[in-house]
Amino acid sequence: MPRPIHATIHTLSLQHNLARLRTAGADARLWAVVKANAYGHGIERVFEGLRAADGFALLDLDEAARVRQLGWRGPILLLEGVFEPRDLELCSRLGLWHTIHCEAQIDWLAAHKTQMPHRVFLKMNSGMNRLGFTPQRFRSAWARLNALPQVEEISFMTHFSDADGPRGIAHQIATFATATQDLPGECTLGNSAATLRHSQNVLARGDWLREGIALYGSSPDHPEHCLQDWDLRPAMTLGTRLIGMQQLQAGDTVGYGSCFTANGPMQIGVAACGYADGYPRHAPTGTPVLVNGIRTRLVGRVSMDMLTVDLTPVLAAGGPVDLGSEVTLWGRATNGTVLPIDEVAQAAGTVGYELMCALAPRVPVAVEPGDGPLC
Repeated sequence: MPRPIHATIHTLSLQHNLARLRTAGADARLWAVVKANAYGHGIERVFEGLRAADGFALLDLDEAARVRQLGWRGPILLLEGVFEPRDLELCSRLGLWHTIHCEAQIDWLAAHKTQMPHRVFLKMNSGMNRLGFTPQRFRSAWARLNALPQVEEISFMTHFSDADGPRGIAHQIATFATATQDLPGECTLGNSAATLRHSQNVLARGDWLREGIALYGSSPDHPEHCLQDWDLRPAMTLGTRLIGMQQLQAGDTVGYGSCFTANGPMQIGVAACGYADGYPRHAPTGTPVLVNGIRTRLVGRVSMDMLTVDLTPVLAAGGPVDLGSEVTLWGRATNGTVLPIDEVAQAAGTVGYELMCALAPRVPVAVEPGDGPLC
C-alpha cells in the first residue's frame, strides 16, 4: 500500500469561507487570491470552491493561463503587474487586468502595440514601502496612464501593512484618500484582515476586496482571534497514520539529538510525516497534534519522513490506539475535531501561510467532496 500520508482540500469549507467574507464585505466585489498555487492548495483543486468570487488575483502569467483553462471568463488581476514588456502580449491575449507600480511599467505599456486597451490598477505606496508610487508621485503617474490609448480604465490599489494589528489602517486610508481625491476610478484596499477587523469602514472595503488567507481557513490576526472567532473553516487537512509505537521508560530519549527525555513510563507513536512532506522541522516538543481526534503533542525532533507523538492523552481518553490510528497534523479529524493550522504554526514560530505553501509535492492530495479536478 502507499505511504499513508495525505492532504485533503475541503471544497465546502472554501465555499463557506468565501460566503463569510462576502457577508463581511457588504456590497464590495471580491477577488479570490490564488497566488502561490492557491497558497499551496492547488489552483485546480480550489477552483470549484472559489468560483463564486467576482475575480481571481494572482502573480504569475502561468497561473493566469491555468485559471483561464479552467473555463473562467471573468476578471483576473496580476497583483504585481508585468515583469517585462513582452508579458503585455499575454495580458492582451488572456484579457488580464494588471497592476502598475513603477514608471518602467508605464513605459512598457506606452510602447505596447495592442488593439485591446488594458484595464490597469495603479498602486500607491501608502506606507507599506514595498511596491507602488509614493503619494507625491501618484497623480503624475495617473496622468501619464490616462493619456495612453493603450489604457481603457484606471483603478486604484494600495496594501495595508497593519490591518492585523493595533496600529490599524486609518493612517493609510487617509493618505490614500487624499492622493486619489477627485480621480475617477474604482479602488481595492482591503485584505482578509481588513475585511474581518475593519468591516464597518466603508473606505477600507472600497470597490474590490482582495481575500487571501481567510479563504483557506486561517485567521489573519492569530493569536488575537482564532478561525472559530471569525467563523472560518479549514480548507486543508494534512493527515497520516501511526506506523509504529514505542514504550519508553524514565530517562529514555526520542529522535535525533535526544532532545526529548521521558520523565517516566510513557507510550509514543511514530507517524508517517516529516519535513520532506512540508511539516516544519523546527516544530518543537509540545506542538499540537490530533490522534484519533484527541489532542496531544509532538515529542522530539521532526525527521525527514517521521515524527513522534505522545499517546498519553489518547490512552487516558480510553480510545484504542494501534498501528494505523489516524493522525491529524492540521485541519479536521474524522470525528470533526479541528486543529487550526495557526496553532501549529504558532508553536513552530511561523505563520499558517508558510505551512500551507510548504506542502511537498510527494504528498497525495484529494479534493472533498470531489467536485473539482485532481492534479
